[in-house]
Amino acid sequence: MHENHSSFPNPTMGNASNQTTANNDTDPFGRNEDVAKMEITVLSVTFLVAVIGNLCVLLAMHNTKKKSSRMHLFIKHLSLADLVVAFFQVLPQLCWEITFRFYGPDFLCRIVKHLQVLGMFASTYMMVMMTLDRYIAICHPLKTLQQPTKRAYIMIGSTWLCSLLLSTPQYFIFSLSEIQNGSDVYDCWGHFIEPWGNRAYVTWITVGIFLIPVIILMICYGFICHSIWKNFKCKTKRGSPHSSKNGMIGKASVSSVTIISRAKLRTVKMTFVIVLAYIVCWAPFFIVQMWSVWDENFSWDGKLTHGYTSKYI
Repeated sequence: MHENHSSFPNPTMGNASNQTTANNDTDPFGRNEDVAKMEITVLSVTFLVAVIGNLCVLLAMHNTKKKSSRMHLFIKHLSLADLVVAFFQVLPQLCWEITFRFYGPDFLCRIVKHLQVLGMFASTYMMVMMTLDRYIAICHPLKTLQQPTKRAYIMIGSTWLCSLLLSTPQYFIFSLSEIQNGSDVYDCWGHFIEPWGNRAYVTWITVGIFLIPVIILMICYGFICHSIWKNFKCKTKRGSPHSSKNGMIGKASVSSVTIISRAKLRTVKMTFVIVLAYIVCWAPFFIVQMWSVWDENFSWDGKLTHGYTSKYI
């Protein structure tokens, strides 16, 4: 039976070019220290920006004098999910890059891998739920009158619960083990009984965390844009002099409708920016990961045979 120790390949840990340190010349399981320093710098900046940015968002919402809306509720939980990513994915990854190897016990390895993916699922699907809420508000406004706050809590609660369940397989995939039989070098690795296990794992993560959410988001925004366009055309006709003469709709009524639409449009613009940033930031990562497992000629500069794998997922 074939046992494949793998996870997402990490290009920064597989460089077959001339190594810059004496340690890499003698240690087949060493790493490029210059690249490692770059990784540590990037992760440090990412962690600080994520923590400071999301804490500022939570503080701003806490200090706001306006009545808390459903949108505020979704943004609050999106910020909390992003903080989970910062503290339980980026921070452990930063520590891991500094020490190079995972030096904790086996149960800590499994917990870390679980929390890393949990944060990604929660952050992604909280954004999806926020967009679905905007879709309901714009395309089906009457439904917003039917206990909207209760529906929002159900959507948020189900997101956290599903994220917890979807990330549970990490406990069974990853464990503390030798990176190669007889190497006596231990790390937190993924185990796949079949040779195609790594491909299935990477595909599942890509589909679950990127492709499905992006498809849902694109469909929702397609309906939202169509609804806004129809609403704009309708208000333009109603606001014409001919409509006013016939008494079809008063100026005050048109004004009130315009104000409501502008308020909703602002929240749509805000969620669209969040979604666009998500797609732009994550698309290159997932494209490369899928390419690495589906293209047999793909190689991380020739060092994949040493068992180098990513610790990000």
